[in-house]
Amino acid sequence: MKLQRTNRLRALALGAVAVSGALVLTGCGSDDNTSKTTEKAAAGIECDGKGKLLASGSTAQKNAVDAWVKNYQAACGNTQINYKDIGSGGGIQEWLQGTTAFAGSDSALKPDEVAASKKVCKGGQGVNLPMVGGPIAVSYNLSGVEDLALDAPTLAKIFDSKIKKWNDPAIKKLNPGKKLPATDIQAFHRSDESGTTQNLGKYLGTAAEDDWKYEDEKSWPAEGGQSASGSAGIAQQVKQTDGAIGYFELSYATANNLDSVKIDTGAGEPVAATSQNASRAIADAKVVGKGKDLALELNYATKAENAYPIVLVTYEIACDKGNEKNTLDAVKSFLSYTAGEDGQSTLTKLGYAPLPEEVAKKVRSTIPELS
Repeated sequence: MKLQRTNRLRALALGAVAVSGALVLTGCGSDDNTSKTTEKAAAGIECDGKGKLLASGSTAQKNAVDAWVKNYQAACGNTQINYKDIGSGGGIQEWLQGTTAFAGSDSALKPDEVAASKKVCKGGQGVNLPMVGGPIAVSYNLSGVEDLALDAPTLAKIFDSKIKKWNDPAIKKLNPGKKLPATDIQAFHRSDESGTTQNLGKYLGTAAEDDWKYEDEKSWPAEGGQSASGSAGIAQQVKQTDGAIGYFELSYATANNLDSVKIDTGAGEPVAATSQNASRAIADAKVVGKGKDLALELNYATKAENAYPIVLVTYEIACDKGNEKNTLDAVKSFLSYTAGEDGQSTLTKLGYAPLPEEVAKKVRSTIPELS
């Protein structure tokens, strides 16, 4: 009977994959009372561990995580994953408090956060595992205006409330021949602590250092403008506000049918926010973390042809040593899937950029070593 049940569960997992990864909670592994169950699932997912897995953080990776969870749970029904998109800052805080198994953050842990993680990671510390790449789209709502191009100094002045009208001479200069209205610019930024905000700040501080004097922090640094919570909140505000401009991960622009700015980097042509163009910029990333920490350094000032410079990499943050024993196997199983070829191939369809292969290999070899 036990063998028949296992075969039946495998068949259900195969059926779930056949219906486009629908969320079918099928079993994975044996029915005994051991704490660890392992089975090679139909989609190439190694189901390991069981129970509830809580995580939270980045809103930028939310659409990717939703797809990953659906595919994973269709194969590994003994694990239930709940990811809350509360922002990178909130996710790190929940993880540091020991309430989640891992956090998603669009920026690497800061030194004080690494120090604080040693209280949670018994005998170890928090490490950054890059998992999702992608462009930060700067989207706008301006009737009759398409294919708008902006450069870093102009963007910096817009988000710093120095440029207030859409027909400002600086915008006109970058868009010759376009009829730009005298509409007021309504610039939206995040109200919550956000790695997306921090990455935008890094780009502006690097590519427009004379016009953006703020530190690149998760909290919005400039005065003025309007705020909304999460990437979804900003996207909704831009969609319903004439003259609006805001920033968020590309899939939110796609889902809301919003126009996005092309960035004039000084290359031959302004560069559109696409997964492929973001991949060209992320390919320049260098691993600067030590040991199991794989924090990356991005080149925000790239002028390479067709390289979109406003990019982010979302990290999954866990302990190198001292992870909770009752969730460790499931964390390693799930993250091994997301970092693997199947998990990464899902990203392009959703508007994200897969990790460069060299980086992905390091992530895949590091996850099994977490303890």
